[in-house]
Amino acid sequence: MTYLDSAILNAIEALCRAFQRLTGRTSVWLAFQLTNLSVIVYFLWAALYFWNRDLTLRIVVGLFCGGVFYALSQTVFKVSFEDSERNAYRRVAKGFRNPRRVRDALLRISFLTLSIVLGYPSFFVYVNRSALRAREPRLHVELVLLGYLLIVLTTLLLYLLACDPLPPCVGRVREWARGLAGANAGAVRARNDAVPQTDTTRS
Repeated sequence: MTYLDSAILNAIEALCRAFQRLTGRTSVWLAFQLTNLSVIVYFLWAALYFWNRDLTLRIVVGLFCGGVFYALSQTVFKVSFEDSERNAYRRVAKGFRNPRRVRDALLRISFLTLSIVLGYPSFFVYVNRSALRAREPRLHVELVLLGYLLIVLTTLLLYLLACDPLPPCVGRVREWARGLAGANAGAVRARNDAVPQTDTTRS
């Protein structure tokens, strides 16, 4: 699994660098967007799934979600995206590799193993969810599917956090958009210059 982890990490880093050349956005930006997506998916699911449950269960779920949000505010959201990106640029400029490549290797491998091992059972549950509900009404299929989705999102997040960005660049899309905007502005100026000016002064 160590070789597989290294190969996946190198492949994701190469994709992140290609994305940065294209858009100017780094793997740090992608990691923050993925974190926001995971939080939104989790809290929306919790709100929708437990909305019609009994009051005690809703209180327990509300307290748990509040605890998760507090933990995120003290860890992931404690350092802003801009600070994290500046630290990554500073580390790359000094020639240092991302310490998370080694520090989080065991955690990445654990989540990668879970993503692989639980992939087929989750797919089986998704395909046969109607039959499973009819056979076992107490089986919460949504819990299984959401749990696997969060495992996959966490695995991808761990790999994104271990990537090294390129030095700051504008990105081809932004350069193309600026060039297109400049060309449109030049065309408008040329069109205005070609229009004859009427003399409104009276003799």
